[in-house]
Parts: sequence; structure tokens; C-alpha cells
Amino acid sequence: MKLFALIAVALFFSSCASLSETDSTHTGNEDNDIRVQPEQDRDDRYGADSVQCVRNWSLYDEYYRQRNYEMAFEPWLYMFEDCPAATVNTYIHGANMMKYFFQEAETPEVQQAWVDSLMTLYDRRIEYFGERGRLLGRKAADLYQLQPDRVDELIDMTEESIELRGMQTSADVLPINMQSVIRKVEAGTMDPSEIVFRYERAMEIIEYNLENNPEEERYYRPAKNNIETMFEPYATCDALVGMFEGRYEENPEDLELLERMTEMLDNSGCTDTELFYDATRSLYALQPDAESAFLMGRLELERENFESAIDFFEQSIDLYVEDSPDENQNRIFTAYRIMAETSYRQLNRMARARTYANEAHEVNPNDGRPLILIGEMYADSADQCGDNEFTKQTAYWVAVDMFQEAARAAEDPSVEDRAQELVTVYRQYFPISDDIFFHGHSEGDSYRVGCWINRNTTIRAR
Repeated sequence: MKLFALIAVALFFSSCASLSETDSTHTGNEDNDIRVQPEQDRDDRYGADSVQCVRNWSLYDEYYRQRNYEMAFEPWLYMFEDCPAATVNTYIHGANMMKYFFQEAETPEVQQAWVDSLMTLYDRRIEYFGERGRLLGRKAADLYQLQPDRVDELIDMTEESIELRGMQTSADVLPINMQSVIRKVEAGTMDPSEIVFRYERAMEIIEYNLENNPEEERYYRPAKNNIETMFEPYATCDALVGMFEGRYEENPEDLELLERMTEMLDNSGCTDTELFYDATRSLYALQPDAESAFLMGRLELERENFESAIDFFEQSIDLYVEDSPDENQNRIFTAYRIMAETSYRQLNRMARARTYANEAHEVNPNDGRPLILIGEMYADSADQCGDNEFTKQTAYWVAVDMFQEAARAAEDPSVEDRAQELVTVYRQYFPISDDIFFHGHSEGDSYRVGCWINRNTTIRAR
């Protein structure tokens, strides 16, 4: 089809848009399959001339199957104009052809005409075949693909689609709605609280479908990940507290609400809020599982209830191991690390801290940080683990041993660099050669550091 003909046809469609919006006669539930009768002397299914309708139907269908859209378009247009209720394929195929012509258009004006024509096509399909809620979602998806800057229209379409379909809302409608609202907020024409509302509504729909329609997971799981990524910059503590506080006060024993609240507040770093503390305690009381015990440990730690925090972390580890140690490896590792840090820095219980650090290293031997912590404890104990200048320096040998072991174990370059830095720092505290000889030892000999450390090492001079 020549370019000027494409333009003429596209502009014809564009001029029809207002008619489709004003001439519709159907009322009531517009998501039903409604067939209207635009003219008394006209059969919508086969038109005024059923022979011509069937003939053009056959022509366009044959060309369409050959992907010869230029030849298919003219008989297709007859179908659209003169027998609009003959088959829903008129609209499915028409949408595909219009998106093709949009991509082939050589000017923005022609592209715009094709987009407007496509929007009109969806309006007509809804008029003759119903399914308003679902088709508004498809209309929005196509508009977003071709002209994503039309945010007001995208919001209107997706909002109505979500309102009509509820929990059956198509997965691709939700990210479009979210992204369009975010753009309005960024432009300063919409309140940021609207993002929180859309996020919460989208998550409710997605979680419903993930639970009840597992065959649709391949659509809803990516939609969830996409929306969570979009929401992350706006998930402020004030916004989340505002979103959940009233609902928690109304339903403090709603288990699903508590799980969602604590997860979101935790992920957004809002663990110092009173709401997080209250919700976590409620969750633990209702469901004392591994995750709620872990969160309780964090809460007690922040409130400097150190022994209580350790008790909760130990509970969480037992439950994580009982449940699935492989799947919960990161949580188990983190719990051991926190207990090691707390026992060392807050409670000054070195032996217990070392036990927790060794457990953490066993869970993840490629991290290196638990070994660094042990080395720091050894170095910090130097004065307490000797009765003269020489014996007080011997703890630095085992400290450096641990730093070197951490550097070899660490997969993270930053952890390795930190370990090597500590090796350099603490080597300067080794005894000098004369002191080693004076105390009856030789460099390279084995030596056992006493005190709580109780570990063999090799004698070295600074």
C-alpha cells in the first residue's frame, strides 16, 4: 500500500474516534459481551451485503496469513466498517497490522495517526464484543509500547481495567499503572502517596494470583519484581508506616498483614520504628517461626537487650536448620555473625564469640569476615593473655594467622583487602628477634598461645 494511502486510512480511523465514544448505546455492566445494533436496516454480523462481507473476510484472511499486510488491509477495512460484529479476529488481526504499520511509518505524524487508529479499534471491539476490563488492559499495553508518554490516558485505562477485573487483572497492566503514576509524581502533578496505594493494591492482586493461579506465575512473578524495583526509591519509613499503621491497629492479629508489614519494613531499613517492633512481637506471638524469631533478635539487639537477642537468634537458627538449612543459609550465617559480634563487642565474652564466629565460617567458608572477627578478638586480648612484654606480644601471631586465613578464604575483594590491611597493621606488634632469643625461643619454632586463645602458632619477628 502506498504511503499516501496509509496516511489517508489512518487519518480516517482517527476521525472515527469521537464517534465510537459518543454513539455507543450500551449501558450497565460494560464488561459483558454486548452486541449493539447501530442501524435498523443493517446486520452487524454480515453487514448490508453478506456476500461482500464473506468475500472480503476471505481475502483479508488469506493475505494476513501470508503476512502481506498491505494487501490485507483494504478488505480488512471493509470488514471493520460494514460487518464489524462478524468475528473478533477482525480486531485481533487489525491491531497487529496497525502496530506493523506504525513501525513502518516514516514520519511522526503518520505514526500518531496509526496509534490513534489502534485506540479506536479497541473502542469498537469493546462496543461489539464486550470484555471491557480485559481489553482496556490490552489497549493500555499497546499504547504503553508505542507511546509511553501518554501517562494520563494510561492511568485512566489501567485504573478502569483494574476496577472492572479486580483480582483477575492482567499481570502486564499493573506495572504500566505503577510506572505511569510514578511519572506523574516525578512531574509534580500527583501526590507521592498515590505510589504507595498503587503498590499495595498491585501486590495484593499479584500475591492472590501467585497463590491461586500457579500456572500464571510466569507472568505475575516478573510483574512483581518489576513493581518492587519501581517502588524501592519511594519505600520510605514514613510512607510505609502511614500505609500500615491504621490497618495494624484495626487487625493486630492478621497474620498475612503482619508478615507483609515486617518484610517491607525490614527490607526498607525501618526496623527502628515502633510499628516494626509492635508488628514483629505480634507476629512472633502468633507464629513463632524462624523468621519471626530472627526479627525478634534484631529488635532486642537494637534495644540493647543483648542476651535476649542472642536467645532469639539461637531459636531462629534451630528453626531454620529444621526447616531447610540450604535455603536459609544466608539467614543462619547472619544470625551467627550477629551473635559473634554481640558477644565480643557488647558482652566481652570472647570464647563464646569465637564459637559463634567459627559456626558462621562453617556455614559460609568463603566469606572471610568471621575469621577477621576472631583475629580482632585475639589482638584485643594481647594484654590480658601475657604476664610480660614478650608473652603479651604472642597473641598478635595468632591474630595475623586468622587475618591471613580470612584473606585466603574471602571471595569478596573488599574483605580480602581488609584482611591484608590488618596483617600489615599487626605485624608491627610482633616481638623483635632479640626478645625472642632472650626468652629461649627461635624464629620458626612452634608456640602455643595460652589464655582463652589456647592456639598453636609459629614464632616470627617483626
